Amino acid sequence: MLKHHRVWAGAGWLLIALVVTFSLIPHPPEPLSFDNADKLEHLLAYAVLSLWLNQLYLSALSRALVVVALVGLGVGLEFVQGWTGYRMFDALDMLANSLGVLTGWLLALTPLGHTFTYIERRLR
Repeated sequence: MLKHHRVWAGAGWLLIALVVTFSLIPHPPEPLSFDNADKLEHLLAYAVLSLWLNQLYLSALSRALVVVALVGLGVGLEFVQGWTGYRMFDALDMLANSLGVLTGWLLALTPLGHTFTYIERRLR
């Protein structure tokens, strides 16, 4: 169990809030500038969320729920974007979000999935 679980979880919720905000504001920042760069941004954002949350919830059931919830978030936000009138619905963004979630889940199965534990040990 992480000693600072609440801190890590709180930061995770802030990351989720950032993704939701950037998904729904009229003109989000575009740090990458090449064709379809937004797909890579979607994949990276959801991979970070998934890797982050999968370090907090370690049981197979909890991790499955994280994956389902994040895929649902990505799909749901695409529908909401389509309803805003100033953003677009894009099924390829849904795919990029979902691939990001799966990437983060897979990374959580590697040594990267112990990053928080490593940091906490170094802080002692």
